[in-house]
Amino acid sequence: MSHPAARLLFWLIAIVALQYLDWAALGVFALVLGLSGQGVRRRWWVLVRRARFLLLTLWLILAYGTPGDVWRDLPWAPTEAGIYEATIHAVRLMVMLGSLGWLFESLPKERLMAGLWSLVQPLRRIRIDADRIVVRLALVFDYVEKAPPKGSWRHLLDESGHGEAGLDKVRIELPAWGLIDTLSLVGLGVVMAAGVWLA
Repeated sequence: MSHPAARLLFWLIAIVALQYLDWAALGVFALVLGLSGQGVRRRWWVLVRRARFLLLTLWLILAYGTPGDVWRDLPWAPTEAGIYEATIHAVRLMVMLGSLGWLFESLPKERLMAGLWSLVQPLRRIRIDADRIVVRLALVFDYVEKAPPKGSWRHLLDESGHGEAGLDKVRIELPAWGLIDTLSLVGLGVVMAAGVWLA
């Protein structure tokens, strides 16, 4: 895929379908991500490590909040259904973080912004500022990709530090949409629909 918007759509379709995949399909998805290259694996590991407390909290909430039979009749243990739901949701979230690592690795920041800009252009018809949306989404992706330094919250409260290294203009270059972009999206849609249907 040469067009950054095609990669973003590819990622969005995969994320939506990911929520309906069972263990076997999740394993195949994770294997494909793992074989995508060392850069993807490295980013994946960093994202999972940063989200470890979120993953643990999610697991505990789902494990203890899902009704069912208590695991091994232990009074302090979560339910068996809760353990299953918590584990599969945590795995889905980890695979989603891996797909985010693939997105960051395959799209440099400039191409990511170009893809975002291309996707939100239809919003101009209903008088929504697409440029502002792109900038804000790019900042969110940048924040997710790079961990803030310790004590960065103090810098956010210090208004004197704002605007020191801002850019006045952002140049966006888009390649032409090609046949391979269309075929890739159609192929992913068929594969994901089959995975969801078989699950």
